[in-house]
Amino acid sequence: MNIEKLQRLFATLRYLKSIQIRYRLYYLLRKKLRKITRFSYVLRKDSQSVRLVLAESIPSYPSLDVEAEKLHFRFLNLPVTFKKGQIDWNYAGNGKLWTYNLNYFEFLMQEEMEAEIGEELIYHYIRNLHQIKDGLEPFPISLRGINWIKFFTKFDIKNRKIDDALYAQYYILADNLEYQLLGNHLLENGFSLLFGAYYFKDEYLYRKACDILYTELEEQILSDGAHFELSPMYHQLMLYRLLDCLNLVMHNDAFERSKLEKYLRTKAEKMAGWLAMMTYENGEVPHFNDTADGIAPNSAELFEYAENLGVSCPQKRSLSESGYRRFSSDTYLCFVDVGNIGPDYIPGHAHSDTFNFELQVKNRPFIVDTGISTYEDNEVRHFERSTKAHNTVQIEDFEQSEIWSSFRVAQRAYILSLQEEERKITATHDGYRKLGLYHTRSFEFKKGGLRIIDRVAGNRQNRYRCYAYLHFHPSTEYVQIKDSQIFTNLAEISFKGSKKIQIDDFIFAEGFNKTTKAKMAVVSFEKDLETLIDILL
Repeated sequence: MNIEKLQRLFATLRYLKSIQIRYRLYYLLRKKLRKITRFSYVLRKDSQSVRLVLAESIPSYPSLDVEAEKLHFRFLNLPVTFKKGQIDWNYAGNGKLWTYNLNYFEFLMQEEMEAEIGEELIYHYIRNLHQIKDGLEPFPISLRGINWIKFFTKFDIKNRKIDDALYAQYYILADNLEYQLLGNHLLENGFSLLFGAYYFKDEYLYRKACDILYTELEEQILSDGAHFELSPMYHQLMLYRLLDCLNLVMHNDAFERSKLEKYLRTKAEKMAGWLAMMTYENGEVPHFNDTADGIAPNSAELFEYAENLGVSCPQKRSLSESGYRRFSSDTYLCFVDVGNIGPDYIPGHAHSDTFNFELQVKNRPFIVDTGISTYEDNEVRHFERSTKAHNTVQIEDFEQSEIWSSFRVAQRAYILSLQEEERKITATHDGYRKLGLYHTRSFEFKKGGLRIIDRVAGNRQNRYRCYAYLHFHPSTEYVQIKDSQIFTNLAEISFKGSKKIQIDDFIFAEGFNKTTKAKMAVVSFEKDLETLIDILL
């Protein structure tokens, strides 16, 4: 490993919490010791489950189509067909995330799922449990456990063999909690342990679940209600799981429920309020950080589910600690990002996107985040997390934040100053501090459009060329340059201080493994740039 890679690794590891390092070392040493002693987990554990009561939840996206003797699975927009009774639960042809999705069993909760088919699939799984690889990792166990229990409850299924296999998996989960990662992974562990505790009336699992949920919800839900990894998609997923847990606690009496129910309800109301502010009028959310369509329940479904559980969804919760801001007029709605990239110790879903923004005009996407189409460690993933993939400013080919691998960040940009007025916001970040330069961006919002002022300055003379990027949604009918202006069917954009304006193609992510070409503007400047976006009425 060369010195540059060592420096990058150190710059990444220095932000980790001590508990992450301790657990990473502990699990590594334990794995080596267990290999020597030939340790293996028991895959059946005597159980005694109870019948639960659950209000109707949100159906999952269709991902399984049953046809005669064939099972057609489709996850992440990638289809795979197995013969009945011959499912390869370790199938790795589409990457690990696809394998994970197969092992989540989310398809049990799709609307057309039949009890007989679902139970048959679970039987096939437990018969092959000794061969399962990725599916016995703590994250898939967490999601699968919840889905199995919801499925059993929906169809009133009571099966001792399945219960014994599930109970054993919960004890595998309890022995492998993801403290080395923290973040949404550990929270999912806690949510699932709560389901396991209620289903098996297990005090040990209940204590584990409460320890995680009280600690992590306090840590991970920010003061304005945002999930701290700052991905609208993961926020939707965490709210969905939180509502499922509230559903569980409020309808069942296995444990004393008043304190936990009140706590979960309070957090759900905060999260729903933030999501209401971060949802466009057409029901979509900004594609900030790792956000893709077709993964999490949409906002409308979550609001309806919350309402059915008696959770209020305030529409006017102010955005603050998350770093996101919302500005609108009669003709447009704009979200801007003036915050840090996320929690220092788990920036896996963060991008190099400080001062990024999205703009919808007349409920139509106009200026967009490029989105994400993969979690695989490849050029596409690296581009989708890069500065160039966002509507912000890049100096030469330097990144604001040093994104690397699929989920790593070394040096990262921090917000140095933030000034806010009713219709104006100005902030400065230090992502280019190694160049002796700092980027300040100001947004001013008026009825007919907005003005963006960029300044790159510092304690050294700026010898570098700067680039401002604007990514247009594929539905934008035309993007044409004339002099120092860009003309489109939704707005006219003019620039002051630009040296060169060009239109390039970029790959817009419509979802995982689903992309299309679109147009982006690349505007070069030296120090100052003023961008005026006038909405066409």
